[in-house]
Amino acid sequence: MPDRPNPTLGTLLRHLIEKLDGAVERSYVESGLDYRPRYTPIVRALMASGPASIRSISRSAGITHSAASQTVAQMVEKGLVRFEPGSDARERIVALTPAAKAMIPKLEQHWSATNDAARLLDSELSMPLSDLLREAIDALDRASFTQRIEAAATKHKRSKSRKKS
Repeated sequence: MPDRPNPTLGTLLRHLIEKLDGAVERSYVESGLDYRPRYTPIVRALMASGPASIRSISRSAGITHSAASQTVAQMVEKGLVRFEPGSDARERIVALTPAAKAMIPKLEQHWSATNDAARLLDSELSMPLSDLLREAIDALDRASFTQRIEAAATKHKRSKSRKKS
């Protein structure tokens, strides 16, 4: 990371994701897989449930509907999933393609190695990263970051107006 004093939360998070996802993606490429880490929650959800709606996938994967929809669109372009008609004309069901199903054994090996690497990383930290991330997500479920920004901005405005008085 470049020498910058006090990087902000967003900068630190982006840098962490670059380091983690970049390494995982390189491992896929090195083993001949045309696959991105962001596909994993979708693939895992479809492996668990079989063909499903994007809404169902997003719930199962623990990601937003928008993220699931965008990722599925990328996966359609890569030939990893396809849309099938749902029970009514409005519903589209996402299913793994034979190409994606053929990747699963190799992907499971990668996921296992990635989980082992994550445990090794956790052992070097003062607190397991996954625990800290869950704790942060739970806190944001109680009060969103938007709510926290608004509260901080209000407090900042009050403080500024007091100084002018």
